Amino acid sequence: MRLRILGIGMGLHHLTREVAEALSRSDYVVATRKGPDDQLLAVRQTVCDAYGVELVEVEDPERDRVSTGSTTADADYGRAVGDWHAARLDAFEAVLRERGGDAAFLVWGDPALYDSMIRIVGGLAERLGAEWDVLPGISAPQLLAARHRIVLHEVGQPVHVTTARRLRDDIAAGQRNLVVFLTGSLDLDDLGDWSIWWGANLGTAAEELVAGRVRDALPTLLAARERAKAAAGWVMDVYLLRAP
Repeated sequence: MRLRILGIGMGLHHLTREVAEALSRSDYVVATRKGPDDQLLAVRQTVCDAYGVELVEVEDPERDRVSTGSTTADADYGRAVGDWHAARLDAFEAVLRERGGDAAFLVWGDPALYDSMIRIVGGLAERLGAEWDVLPGISAPQLLAARHRIVLHEVGQPVHVTTARRLRDDIAAGQRNLVVFLTGSLDLDDLGDWSIWWGANLGTAAEELVAGRVRDALPTLLAARERAKAAAGWVMDVYLLRAP
């Protein structure tokens, strides 16, 4: 058995040749279904259909949303996410033991950034005695920088990659140039002098882009976020935030 984690960017048009070849050689793809109208699963189905690979659906285990909110303590958040990942591991294992063969897991963007699949598949490989590997994809920060025609950092300076729930702590610790994932809500009113380069559903037909000073851009940004969600049925956004 061989397990393959394949970064797919935002869909079929972002597959590298390496990922495409790995996908075409897989016996099937395993993916979770999140509800009856899972549009992101539909994109995975399109990718699989293009390469003649079967998509095997697994119902996504329930996640403790109360303990993963933006105001929860880190310990509660980590415990809730850990429980969810463990349940996913068990669900995937049942499918793999039943079917055998070589399976692939398609990951949005790049598997190295804010995705759990490397941890889960590593656990699966250990349980099953399987070989496994990871192939990179086009990441959200890459797309964000390309769309806005910017460099993510200033000359000789760092860029800090974080999540919205940690943004305030990171700013308080002195970070002044941040790429922010997992946004949830956009509570930036007190950062009016900062600059923002924002994108939602990057690389899709529902893509939206906004840039400018936060105080000027925020109303336009919030409206664009709603348009992206209405057009696609979901919204995934990322932004670069830079101090004045």
